[in-house]
Amino acid sequence: MSKNTKATSKKVASKAAKTLTNTNSSQTAKKLAASALSQKSRSKQTGAELEDLASKVLKSTKYNSDTKEFAASVLSQSNKER
Repeated sequence: MSKNTKATSKKVASKAAKTLTNTNSSQTAKKLAASALSQKSRSKQTGAELEDLASKVLKSTKYNSDTKEFAASVLSQSNKER
């Protein structure tokens, strides 16, 4: 299995940290933010469940730009073989 070597940018990680502490953020945004933040180092990659969630978020019109940014970051760090 190939390993993805991409990591979350400082900008996205900062937004993710703010989202996690914001009581008004949705559970979906928090889940994606947590995944993006956990991938700040290059040692982790996205699991299949979050890949699916991120894909659905990007296809939907109901999520804001920050949530979609987390989804894009998470997807870019997914397993390339899946």
